[in-house]
Parts: sequence; C-alpha cells; structure tokens
Amino acid sequence: MLISMELILCSLTLLSSDTVRKTFMGAADREIMKRMILFCKAAVEVPWHVPCGGVPYGDGNLVFIANDWHTALLPVYLKAYYRDHGLMQYTRSIMVIHNIAHQGRGPVDEFPFTELPEHYLEHFRLYDPVGGEHANYFAAGLKMADQVVVVSPGYLWELKTVEGGWGLHDIIRQNDWKTRGIVNGIDNMEWNPEVDAHLKSDGYTNFSLRTLDSGKRQCKEALQRELGLQVRADVPLLGFIGRLDGQKGVEIIADAMPWIVSQDVQLVMLGTGRHDLESMLRHFEREHHDKVRGWVGFSVRLAHRITAGADALLMPSRFEPCGLNQLYAMAYGTVPVVHAVGGLRDTVPPFDPFNHSGLGWTFDRAEAHKLIEALGHCLRTYRDFKESWRALQERGMSQDFSWEHAAKLYEDVLVKAKYQW
Repeated sequence: MLISMELILCSLTLLSSDTVRKTFMGAADREIMKRMILFCKAAVEVPWHVPCGGVPYGDGNLVFIANDWHTALLPVYLKAYYRDHGLMQYTRSIMVIHNIAHQGRGPVDEFPFTELPEHYLEHFRLYDPVGGEHANYFAAGLKMADQVVVVSPGYLWELKTVEGGWGLHDIIRQNDWKTRGIVNGIDNMEWNPEVDAHLKSDGYTNFSLRTLDSGKRQCKEALQRELGLQVRADVPLLGFIGRLDGQKGVEIIADAMPWIVSQDVQLVMLGTGRHDLESMLRHFEREHHDKVRGWVGFSVRLAHRITAGADALLMPSRFEPCGLNQLYAMAYGTVPVVHAVGGLRDTVPPFDPFNHSGLGWTFDRAEAHKLIEALGHCLRTYRDFKESWRALQERGMSQDFSWEHAAKLYEDVLVKAKYQW
C-alpha cells in the first residue's frame, strides 16, 4: 500500500479558474508566468513547513504529482534547489500530461524570473517554426520529472508524432523510457444513473442496467419535455456536450448539419466557449426549432440529463487526450459516436455486429462525411437492429470506468518513481 511505503502525494492543481482560462487560451504572459513560478516554489517547500501527518516531512520520502505546464517547474526546482545540493535525495516527481497544446512559453530573456541557475536555461530552450526560440516550461518539467504519465495510451502515441506533439514530440520520444499512458477514471458516485441527484425530479428517474429500458425511456421523455421537443420514443435523440472550440470539432457537426436535420432525429447541443460557435448553436436552434436545441452556457444539471436521456452522444473532437463524456455516456446506456483519437480510441472500441463486440461507432478523420457515415450506421442500428443496440448499451454499462483500476496503474508508476534507479 502507498501509506506503508511512506509516499506522500502532493497533487498540484490551480485554484484560480481565471488563471486556467487565460493559460488555456495560450496567454502565457509575464504575470501568469510569475504566478506559476511562485506557486511551484511554494509547493516544493511545503514538506519543510506544513505539518502533514503531524510534523513537517522535510527531507523525507515524498512524491510530487505535477499536472500540466502550470506546475512543470516543480520537478525543476526540486532538482536545482535541493537534489543538486544533497537534499531531498529520496523525493520524486511525476509529471502528468493532460493537454500538451498548452505549454507555458516565454521569451528566453525572461528566464531570470525563474531564479534558476543560468545553465538550466538549456533545459528550457526550444525552437519551433511558429514560436521561434523560446523558453518552454513544459519541456523542462518533462525532462526533470522522474516519471511521466499521459492521460491515455492513445494520446501518448500521438504525442510522439510531429502532428500530435505540438513541438515537444522529440522530448516525448527521448523520455519514452519513463512515460506511461493511463486512462482517467470517473467519479462513479456523481456519474451513476442509479443515484444521480439530477434525475430525481422533473419527470426524470434513476435507473440501472436491470431497469434500463423503462428508466432510459422516462429520462428521454423528460428531456424532450424540458427542452420543448416533440415527445417521441421512436426518434433517435442525439447529444453533444463540450467546450465550444476548435478542439471539440463543433464545426464538423455544423458541416454535417444539413444531413442531420434531413433525418428523423433530434439533436441537443450544450456548451460555451467561442462567441461565433455560441452564435452558431443559437442559429441552428432558430433554423431547425422542431429538431435542434442549442443550449449556450454551462449547466451540470442539464449535462447529466442529456447524458441520461440521449440515445447517442457525438464526440467529433479533433484531438482528445482522454475524454470523459464518452465514459459518462456509456455508464448511462448512451452510445458514443467518436472520432478515433487519443483516449476516445482507447475507450470506444468500434461496434462489430458479427462478433457481438464494441461499445460505439468511430470514424478515422475529422471530416463531416466521416461523421455522417458513422452516424448513419448508428441510426440504422438504432432503428432496425434493436437487439444489437440493446447489447451495445449493456456492454457500455457493464464497463468499469471508475478510478479503482486507474489508481492501481498510478500506484505502479509511483513505485517506479521511488525505486527504479
């Protein structure tokens, strides 16, 4: 067990949602960089001053888990401030890559803000055709970390390619020996149709695999009523939940919209983000009010209800490090239709009617005609092959997407970080 090994995990996350929004937009300006520098400096000193377990651990057996570029300086400070001076020799760091597109880039001449020894600049210095020569915080963290975790095996494979590595592919390849892909888990108490608090009112109902047919039907009818759609049990109800930006492939759904609205289907889209894409959702609802609902905003309650009431969930992401919505969907008997990238490829094996296997439909290019092709097969199965559809739902609901399995894999990484020297 981790406790018997005296491993103390410090999982570094940001408390400022404003900071997260800005950095995820690529605005790694001087003030944000200074915040991250201060944050990482403070975090690496926590064991010396905070009485975790009764007394400060100081120079003890510790493992820091640093998430994305915002905390990538911690492994660097651990080495430069402590290990290089004979301290914290048994302390380790693990770097977790959630989205390598956001890297923490800054001008080389602002490297002194880090207050690191001058020779450490070589760990930061990077060149790419777009950004030119710059100081890359993520690059330095990946090099200094004892182990690296990527949030899915499929995404790890993509990070090693020129197209998917966002300029860091060579560094990922060079550190492949200490890198592992682990699919995220989900909170199966919050995302569980049997106990979901958002399904306890307004005509919705909790359900399980045993009561799937009646429960799913009731949630679908409640969702249709809540959104003002025609209440029909026979019409396929499609859902989309996600940020409205280029990564999530919303434009692909837009390109496929003429075909979608030509079918006897209903479509519910929930999201917020780019203003032009928010306007697009509103436009779709105005133009196709009998079939389409575009809910602009962030609503946890509606996200749960769409997941429970929809028959299929669309995830045409251009890239997806792990993805959680497809896991939520399958837990609720909602069949995913996804672009086969990153964690989507890992978690949604394609439906094979001949071998009675698979969990959904996938398409291999982020293009509207590919989405239409996959969605066409999905709709035909829904209408004409009820037994196959029911089997898809059952297989999805029978999967173990909890953190229990992922935690065991993380424990393996922690052990390697501590003892593989």
